[in-house]
Amino acid sequence: MEPSNVFIVGLDDKNLDVLCAQPFAERYRFHALSGHEEVQNGGEVELPELLDRMERRLQEFPGRIDAVVGYWDFPVSTVVPILCRRFGLRGPDLEAVVKCEHKYWSRLEQRQVIEEYPRFALVDLDGPAKPPEGLRYPMWIKPVKSYSSELAFHVADDAQYAKAVAAVREGVGRLGEPFEFVLDRLDLPPEIAEAGGQACLAEESLTGEQVTVEGYSCDGRIEVYGIVDSVNYPDTSSFLRYQYPSALPDSVQDRLADISRRVIARIGLDNSTFCIEYFCDLDSGRIGLLEVNPRHSQSHAELFEQVDGIPNHYCQIAIALGEDPRLPRRQGPYALAAKWFLRRFTDGRVTHRADDEALERLCGEIPGVKTIPLVDAGARLSEVSQATDSYSYELAHVYTAAADQKELRDKYTRAVAALDFRFDEDLGDTGTGAGGTGKEAERA
Repeated sequence: MEPSNVFIVGLDDKNLDVLCAQPFAERYRFHALSGHEEVQNGGEVELPELLDRMERRLQEFPGRIDAVVGYWDFPVSTVVPILCRRFGLRGPDLEAVVKCEHKYWSRLEQRQVIEEYPRFALVDLDGPAKPPEGLRYPMWIKPVKSYSSELAFHVADDAQYAKAVAAVREGVGRLGEPFEFVLDRLDLPPEIAEAGGQACLAEESLTGEQVTVEGYSCDGRIEVYGIVDSVNYPDTSSFLRYQYPSALPDSVQDRLADISRRVIARIGLDNSTFCIEYFCDLDSGRIGLLEVNPRHSQSHAELFEQVDGIPNHYCQIAIALGEDPRLPRRQGPYALAAKWFLRRFTDGRVTHRADDEALERLCGEIPGVKTIPLVDAGARLSEVSQATDSYSYELAHVYTAAADQKELRDKYTRAVAALDFRFDEDLGDTGTGAGGTGKEAERA
């Protein structure tokens, strides 16, 4: 049988390598409908032009077009359903995707079927810099459309609130303007039409352990296939690592799966993967839903591969082609797997890091380890374009897989030492915040 042609929006080399290494890859031909750099465009999103280019590429393709998929946030998440509809392919409905993507609309939908969400309200960006009535500190201030925690600020008092609102007001248009191009394609409820795509949301802070529920909805059947723990650097909101499988009690995982199914059913997301982020306070038993994403997490792909035997990318491809999307369970080579985020919490110029040959030797010497540096020697962190949160700079991604928690941590510590990042002391602190080799690694 001739392989199916699968077009991927935002295809990058790392994920292409993951896909091509799988046994199922022989059934498919993977095509880059766009590269990752093209959909990011240096931080600027020109959505009409991007859509036109991809539509032309599909029209000019000489063979059969079997599927269009993507695993990144906006604009990829909204481009995929638009193209699927244009070319008569299986994929999610655009309105359901936007209900997930628009943070205010998503909260309104959640409120109809669950109680596990924080108090929230729209922020008046042009009015007095004071919190919406009824909300209490601490809280988060964020645009209704953002990703990778961009322009998301944790505030504890009026001064921090005013500063955060000013920052959002200045930067909200970068994604808000192209997002409104998508909103204009829909028949919006009055409250969403009034808010638009350049609005700002305030939400009371959630507490507890952060986790992500991954699953899919296929022809109306909603399945959860894995729960991934998100561990922060101590006393920060910045991710230290994602770890799979979750260490939460089975009873909590069952509750998370039930809440997820109810929310996805309410939103109407179908023929799509999804991942939903939560906070779980084990002492009080409280669960709080943070956000709903109408895609799986490409950051988790190798974790599922190491533990279950196949990356989560498979579910998305199978759904798009009308195949069985179920993943195997615990058939991978390791019991645990993690993706670590090596960060620095102050600005600085990189004066040294290990070269690629040294890092390749490290991965050959330590099974289950892979390092991906994100900055090079000579770079000043604040000037490097990279996906990060509002409080830190990412230096590298480190993947480790192991038989137990101690081995997982030891492999990470060895990888951080091998990366050997050094910084100009005149530009910032060079302590444990630069590499997570102190308390961060010990408490991991």
